[in-house]
Amino acid sequence: MLTGKELYWRRLALNRIRVLVAKPGLDGHDRGAKVIARALRDAGMEVIYTGLRQTPEMIVNSALDEDVQVIGLSILSGAHMAIVPRVLTLLREREMSDVLVVVGGIIPEDDAKQLKLLGVAAVFQPGTSLESVVEFIRGAANIPA
Repeated sequence: MLTGKELYWRRLALNRIRVLVAKPGLDGHDRGAKVIARALRDAGMEVIYTGLRQTPEMIVNSALDEDVQVIGLSILSGAHMAIVPRVLTLLREREMSDVLVVVGGIIPEDDAKQLKLLGVAAVFQPGTSLESVVEFIRGAANIPA
């Protein structure tokens, strides 16, 4: 039989938002991704950081293996219009369309609009506050009460 403390931690773990933070492509600048990962963790989310140079296939496989509700892609290389649509396609193929995808980085406004039309939940530009990222994910993640 579980103690009250064990039940508390089990309930907390079941209701935590799980976020995969990934750095796709050849972009080697991950400081921003690490800052976001820490902010999400400090806000009580469970964060899995994939590291650098991930392919869309690696990202989606990790998302499936880790059973995440959110994928955060940090892209500074300019390859967002090739990488993000591929991630979205792979998610649909794996019947993971319920996974929220957010993108951060240097994304031109026209591209951000196009990414949202493709299914990206939010695009966070440089200067976006950590609090607004946390609040967006909290509000948009599909977590049962």
